[in-house]
Amino acid sequence: MRTLFVVVLILIAQVVTAQPSEDGDVTITVNNNQQQPLSLASVTMLKAKDSSIVRTGMTDSSGKLVFENIPSGKYLFRITMVDHITQYAGPIEFSSGKANLPLTVTLLRSNASLQEVTISARRPLIRFAPDKTIVSVDNSITSTGANVLEVLEKSPGVSVDRDGNVSLKGRSNVLVLIDGKPTYLSGSELNSLLSGMSASQLEQIELMDNPPSKYDATGNAGVINIKTKKNKQQGFNGTASTAYQQGRKQRSIHSLAMNYRQGPLNAFMNYNLNEGGFLIYLYALRKYFDPGTTNANAVLQQPGRIEGRGQNHSLKLGLDYTISKKTSLGILANGFYQYRRTRNKAEAEWLNDLDQKDSVINTNGYSTLNWRNGAVNINARHNFSADQELTMDFDWLGYNIQNYQLFRNIREGNNGYDEAEKGEIPTKIKILTGKADYSQRFGETMKLEAGWKSSRIRTDNYAGYELNTNGDWINNPDKTNQFVYIENIHAAYGNFEKAWDKFTVQAGLRFEHTGYDAEQMGNALRKDSAFSRNYNSFFPTTYLQYKLDSSSSFTLSAGRRIDRPVFQNLNPFEMILNKYTSQRGNPFLLPQYTWNFQLSHVYKEWLMTTVSYSRTSDYLAQLFHIKPDGSFLYSYGNVGNKQTLGLSVSVQLQPASWWNMSLQTDLIHKRFKAVLWKELTPTITQLNANINNQFKFKKGWAAELTAYYITRSQEDIQEVVEPTGQVGAGISKSMFKNKATIKLAFRDIFYTQAMNGLTQFKDSEEYFETRRDSRVAVLSFTWRFGKTFKGGVKRSGSADDEMRRVGSGG
Repeated sequence: MRTLFVVVLILIAQVVTAQPSEDGDVTITVNNNQQQPLSLASVTMLKAKDSSIVRTGMTDSSGKLVFENIPSGKYLFRITMVDHITQYAGPIEFSSGKANLPLTVTLLRSNASLQEVTISARRPLIRFAPDKTIVSVDNSITSTGANVLEVLEKSPGVSVDRDGNVSLKGRSNVLVLIDGKPTYLSGSELNSLLSGMSASQLEQIELMDNPPSKYDATGNAGVINIKTKKNKQQGFNGTASTAYQQGRKQRSIHSLAMNYRQGPLNAFMNYNLNEGGFLIYLYALRKYFDPGTTNANAVLQQPGRIEGRGQNHSLKLGLDYTISKKTSLGILANGFYQYRRTRNKAEAEWLNDLDQKDSVINTNGYSTLNWRNGAVNINARHNFSADQELTMDFDWLGYNIQNYQLFRNIREGNNGYDEAEKGEIPTKIKILTGKADYSQRFGETMKLEAGWKSSRIRTDNYAGYELNTNGDWINNPDKTNQFVYIENIHAAYGNFEKAWDKFTVQAGLRFEHTGYDAEQMGNALRKDSAFSRNYNSFFPTTYLQYKLDSSSSFTLSAGRRIDRPVFQNLNPFEMILNKYTSQRGNPFLLPQYTWNFQLSHVYKEWLMTTVSYSRTSDYLAQLFHIKPDGSFLYSYGNVGNKQTLGLSVSVQLQPASWWNMSLQTDLIHKRFKAVLWKELTPTITQLNANINNQFKFKKGWAAELTAYYITRSQEDIQEVVEPTGQVGAGISKSMFKNKATIKLAFRDIFYTQAMNGLTQFKDSEEYFETRRDSRVAVLSFTWRFGKTFKGGVKRSGSADDEMRRVGSGG
């Protein structure tokens, strides 16, 4: 790291000390649509030939900025400002003696709220704003042929654990949205959805540590908004792409996006097919100790392998119609289908004192997954005036997940046996939501927002198991279970924003009422059981931005957030995962609450530094217990509190006109406090580092070199994960007058992206290791037809965080 920072300082010195040859001058004046001067507007001077950055600056109180001693050549000027639409001027050619050229630009106001700081003119991979970080996925070569989960893994500040749970800057429980709409999933189901989506569908990813009150309050780590491509240009246009990926298994991804816009009508369609094989290696080593000592009295070794094939189909259809200049209507339909066929092979090996096999149990498993998801959104927008707007959204979502499992355990020897078990595990989920958002602006400096949202979620989980006895299948009531959960959430919010000369203040308050009823159906061995709960919460958010001068700005933010228990984690039924592992929910789980505080500083559009602190009460943790028979039980509980202190540094550099580099490091200190079998207060300090280099050469050639690394880390109280990371590289070539692109990319070149660690129990421990088929080569081809594909405006519906909590509980 010391060497890396020295290199960064050298590059900074090169950029700062580089001086162009003296020549012409230009005076830029920036006004609003009423021809009033706009101060602190950002102006970027670009080379017309390759759009590389030459200089940047901000306008003074009279709306003027002077660039002096401009070398001879042809240049563009890009002008941006908070709440205004970006404008370009030029190209303008400068030559000797052409001094003090006047240039006047008018910026029109947009609906954006906080200033976004753009680091590069060529759609850089990473951009910063005071309230979010933006990752331009479509601009990354190494994202070629990847799925969305793989893209998230190498996004700045993001990490994914062995169960597919996403964390942001060391904090778990992130609200994941797609086009501003909820995924409504968590755990393995969210993992399946994101791993089934192609990165070719994405335009960008927004990472928000402390989102405003307009967003649902769930997710203590903030919001990750995954924005897909949608074109709103006139006429017919689209993009088709195909990618072939080869690791130990072969995979392919194909996508088609089309858009037609004529007059008031805009229609679009996106289709994606992801198919191929997958492979996971698993290993676990459990040690049982004499009480109060570290003397092992039993050792269980469990190597395993999971492999299979699957298909994922996703389809999005949308229609927008502009009724008048003030009113528009839209309808959006989404469909997702996944089929997966999996085979499991594992061994449970009890070792003797010499670490030799004492007894062995062989397990062979087979499972299939059929997952259907459909969603419909109806939205309307009405502008009462240029300063007043009302939007409304209504969403219906449905999930139908069919899971079939078959396991066979064989033990040879004197006490041998041969047992088999199968299970049908269907899940049905129905969600209905509605919301309305109103905004009104008072002049150029003040804005008021208010809104309402209601949602109803019903989930029905059934697990029917049968045992094979003497060749006959009979019902197993010990495992057969049905769990029905109904939840209603009602929310209202208000948000106020005011700007002065150098200050911008934003304050919001959100109220949410939650009520749920749950029932575990009985059978021949157990009675019905039911429970319900109602609770109310307020969630304030505050932002204060101060522009020190044209080079520096500070943003202070604070907010309170909530994490509700995953539905299945409330189910008190005990589910058998394998012969020596089971899982059980807890109907008495409470939501956890988190206060987040953050101070950010942006300097000259290339350096962003952030200090953050968060404290979580009623901390929701996955717990690990030992049962009397020696098997492990995974459960959940509110166990205490968690504190996180973070320091993030993000640097954007352009060492040369053909080279853009971004570097982000997150230093995170965590402290837990919980009471389990004894009081536990683990602490850890971890570093997450992410670096990306993009190179642009002549004749349409480009390349990328990227890497990320995470030191020893801890998310759950009882589990520590060892360091992990990967290196990726890629090259691309534009063809046929930039209508097509061919890319070759390599991910996890050194095969270092393993997930291994240690879980502590009372008088025992378990070492685990998970290794996926992550070292792959990808070849892709993209063809753009019609007009050049360009990102457009998207609708965000009323569906929010509830189905995020639909998960397997793991």
